Amino acid sequence: MSKLNVKKDDTVLIISGDDRGKKGKVLEVSPKEGKIIVEGLNMVKKHVKPRKMGDQGGIVEAEGAMYACKAQVVCPHCGKATRVGHKVFEDGTKSRICAKCKEVL
Repeated sequence: MSKLNVKKDDTVLIISGDDRGKKGKVLEVSPKEGKIIVEGLNMVKKHVKPRKMGDQGGIVEAEGAMYACKAQVVCPHCGKATRVGHKVFEDGTKSRICAKCKEVL
């Protein structure tokens, strides 16, 4: 699987699927599967069994995983959905930059 440009706590814009056009914060990233979980988006119903005596069972709504290629990072400086570029500075550190405004993400 290729490297993901989306990191935890990034704000992303969904570019395809049922939630197209919505923004949300990334809660989890799974690079091995190439998937992300976005807060409040791609909600799925999960049937939960009571585990202990007195626990409540039932149907719970939770965020489902989606492919990272369906989301674009939103730049905090210009506010636009953008591709992610990389830049190596003089001191050897590497960081992600916005492809539109060239600011550090």
